[in-house]
Amino acid sequence: MVKNNYIPRIAEAAILKLIDYFPAVAVVGPRQVGKTSLVKAIRSKLEKPSVYLDLESPDDLVKLNNPSLFLDPLSNQTVILDEVQKLPSLFPVLRGIIDRDRKPGRFILLGSASPDLIRDTSESLAGRIAYHELKPFYWDEIRSLTDYRSHWFRGGFPPSLLAPNEEYARLWRQNFIKTYLERDLALLGLNADPVLTGRLWQMTAHLSGSLLNMETLSGSLGIHGTTVRKYLDFFESAYLVRRLQPYFTNLKKRLVKTPKIYIRDTGILHQLIGVPSLFELAGHPLLGASWETYIIEQIAAILPDWAELFFYRTHQGTEADLVITRGGKPECLVEIKYSTTPKLSKGFHIAQADLKTRKHFVICPVETGFPLSEKVKVLGINELSELFE
Repeated sequence: MVKNNYIPRIAEAAILKLIDYFPAVAVVGPRQVGKTSLVKAIRSKLEKPSVYLDLESPDDLVKLNNPSLFLDPLSNQTVILDEVQKLPSLFPVLRGIIDRDRKPGRFILLGSASPDLIRDTSESLAGRIAYHELKPFYWDEIRSLTDYRSHWFRGGFPPSLLAPNEEYARLWRQNFIKTYLERDLALLGLNADPVLTGRLWQMTAHLSGSLLNMETLSGSLGIHGTTVRKYLDFFESAYLVRRLQPYFTNLKKRLVKTPKIYIRDTGILHQLIGVPSLFELAGHPLLGASWETYIIEQIAAILPDWAELFFYRTHQGTEADLVITRGGKPECLVEIKYSTTPKLSKGFHIAQADLKTRKHFVICPVETGFPLSEKVKVLGINELSELFE
């Protein structure tokens, strides 16, 4: 396994580009994903000196008791504000400071939640801020340091992936889940019993890769469906789950309109479903769902600006794991199978005809891809960029 040193992130170039143009740049993503390490690493590449404040530190927080008084003299520096969701009252102040001296690279904000949960940013800093989501390590970033099976099992969070052994990786994931349930979700505004939200998270893990059945979840938890939806909204805004929407067309077929649900990091997924090792995962009923979850997150991490991800399913049984669209039009159809000798279902071929996609792939645990048929190619984990060529 790799050593626990900073590993350069592919996102660095994109973030620096935003800093060169926007007065404020927010790097968002779940806790422990590496936002602080990344920004500290690129400080030397900034065009001007920088100041770093951690809003979880009482010593730094007190400096912002009168934020204008502290920040106004720093107009020739880049001010980095970590865990900025802790102080939502700061955003109107930042707007005033920016409007008085609007130049790029004034502020870098780090937040452990989506812009929707970092209250007031959208309104207070509209037109002045750009957002970049930093995801856990994806395969292209660490492929020279480890093997994809370890990445798949441990997930992409640096403290789990880079742990010296499986026991330390497991302990970190265990504490990550506990901290989110007992502290972080409440700090983001979710006032709920941690035991209840923990059960929901665990149930969601067992559903990863499946249609989201709100009635089943609400019935099992003994709470109203609107409450379950609210909790899942918070999980999604905290980058813990992904809801993949179905693709709708003007087809006359009856389409499934329910989203699919995924745990975004497979290391957290395996912790929640109680899988202790790759060996145990190999015989687990959720093996295929785990592989699908892993591949979808790897694709989402390299998704070009022009592309969107959906799935496709009809009530007649026609389905495809992923539909990649360009400008709303289906371009690529993807099936994800944990097999080195995949076979396509009749439903996949019907989906090709329904959507009239021009590219078709099956993603499998193989070293090198190969043609499966005249119109379908098998891809391995190292070849995902072909989806967008």
